[in-house]
Amino acid sequence: MAVESTMELALGARAPDFALPDTVSDRTIRLADFAASPALLVAFICNHCPYVIHVRPGLVEFAREYQPRGLAVVAISANDPQSYPQDGPEQMKLEAKRSGFTFAYLFDESQATARAYRAACTPDFYLFDAGQRLVYRGRFDASRPNSQIPVTGAELRAAADAVLAGRAVAADQKPSIGCGIKWKSGPGLSPT
Repeated sequence: MAVESTMELALGARAPDFALPDTVSDRTIRLADFAASPALLVAFICNHCPYVIHVRPGLVEFAREYQPRGLAVVAISANDPQSYPQDGPEQMKLEAKRSGFTFAYLFDESQATARAYRAACTPDFYLFDAGQRLVYRGRFDASRPNSQIPVTGAELRAAADAVLAGRAVAADQKPSIGCGIKWKSGPGLSPT
């Protein structure tokens, strides 16, 4: 069942802090590592979701194009690997290499980071300015699996172009649509 972004993290909000393991380098990556970047994209993705699979090549191309312009990019998977083993750290590492990620692919085992960002689905994108204030949240573009609309990243590209040029990002932002994050279940572990 498709789920939409909550869009609950308010524009202008400071990026929620994180310190998560990168499944590729085995290093801990922190929000503070990006303090000097003119812009930061935090993308909640996973390995198995058809919506992520659909945009993944476009996201990789986008990162390769925008990282040299100063955009820092980090991807995070928060799915419960007990229920979805294909989204566990070892599989994440393999996918990052197979897809040619030029950015860290972090594992949010506790799911605390996904909750702090109010992420609801994969993919879910959050773009921050040089002060790590939220300027864009929502979708990559209007393309969906089987939609016949090409993956261009048009909406995220427009937002990244604006923030990197020091211009205001358009306030008309549409939620992403994708697979719901696979929350852990148990006492005190509600997804909200």
